[in-house]
Amino acid sequence: MQDWLTRSAVAQGRAIEQGALCPLTLTEAYLEAIHAHPLRDRIYSAVTEKRALLEAVAARSRAREGLRRGPLDGVALSWKDLFDSAATPTAAGSALLAGRTPLRDAQVLRVARQAGTICLGKTHMTEFAYSGLGLNPVTATPPCVNDHNAVPGGSSSGAAASVAFGLAALGVGSDTGGSVRIPAAWNDLVGLKTTHGRLSLDGVVPLARRFDTVGPLARSVEDCAAFLAMIEGRLPADLRGSSLSGRRFLVLEGAPFEDIRPEPARAFEEAVARLEQAGVRVTRATLPVVDDVLALSAVIYTPEAWAEWRDLIATQPDVVFPPILARFRAGEDHTAADYIAAWNRLEVLRKRYLSQVAGYDAVILPTAPNLPPNAARLLADEGYYATENLLTLRNTRIGNMLGLCALTLPTNTPSAGISLMAPPMQDDRLLRLGAAMETVVRG
Repeated sequence: MQDWLTRSAVAQGRAIEQGALCPLTLTEAYLEAIHAHPLRDRIYSAVTEKRALLEAVAARSRAREGLRRGPLDGVALSWKDLFDSAATPTAAGSALLAGRTPLRDAQVLRVARQAGTICLGKTHMTEFAYSGLGLNPVTATPPCVNDHNAVPGGSSSGAAASVAFGLAALGVGSDTGGSVRIPAAWNDLVGLKTTHGRLSLDGVVPLARRFDTVGPLARSVEDCAAFLAMIEGRLPADLRGSSLSGRRFLVLEGAPFEDIRPEPARAFEEAVARLEQAGVRVTRATLPVVDDVLALSAVIYTPEAWAEWRDLIATQPDVVFPPILARFRAGEDHTAADYIAAWNRLEVLRKRYLSQVAGYDAVILPTAPNLPPNAARLLADEGYYATENLLTLRNTRIGNMLGLCALTLPTNTPSAGISLMAPPMQDDRLLRLGAAMETVVRG
């Protein structure tokens, strides 16, 4: 049974469909693995054992009667600690929300439950989802699968760790500036940033509502496609037969490669070389519009986050991790006129970008320009924390600012991912490309 814990979510679902795997036995195995894991308390903020077992018993009955509700019926998922779950604390990694216990599930969790998935529990995260590093001394800092002393990426840090350590089949996270893609990349997983507005945010603790998105962290592109289809109540995208031959990819040069570290740079170039060998036509270009978009990010993100949480933060600012508090308070520096002007400008730049990349199947870039930093050093040096956090999120933020969908895939270098981006609402097409790429880029 232990081998099943590290199989893909869809592979588990197929085995359940064939009668080769029992949902209850599988869930019990996950719960046993969670309780036995020495780093469990750094990964899960709450384990919903009673709920999981009840859901697994129901899934077993459906499987026996031939009444499964979809490909992921009976498969066990973890949920980031900003998705409301009935009668379970949901604190978004912050002492300010300690004891907050919702009465009902978030909409996406309700849909996933109705589709037959098993809720194993809630995973730790960056405080209020406001950092890409995954460091959280307030609640817990999950480990990186490749270096237990390094941060795992954030803010969906525990979601990534739960899958990477074999403690969930798929983790559900959120992505506002890279919070699915960074921890997925740093833990050698696949991560999907869905198009903003595609999946419900009802019952999801917000950070910046005009950027917040829901997305999966998984072992395969197929798993991500199955999750997206499940939440949308439809069949998954058909990933069969997707080819790279003749595809046109744009390598986004310029900003994504500034201050890039040797390992992710080398991993990216090796992946691009393999794509070219597979028949992809690669063009390289710097797009000044991207620099213009990045220059607007502070004027847009920080006021949104500050407006959301300033009143609560004012009640107990001392309980907030200082670097997170500083990021929030930066939102005070911008006027309403600055914010509105920035959004007006961003709308123009989004259209300009889409026109400039219209001839390409995808735009590709390194997911992160750095590798997971040491957690102790980040705690000891606020300056280092600030510079590493901004560097970590720079590449992923491009997709959020432009309103795109984006997918990160692992390469053959640990903790180094390659990302591809596509226009809004082209998530399924992006997943088909990702399915064709995922084995190629790993070599």
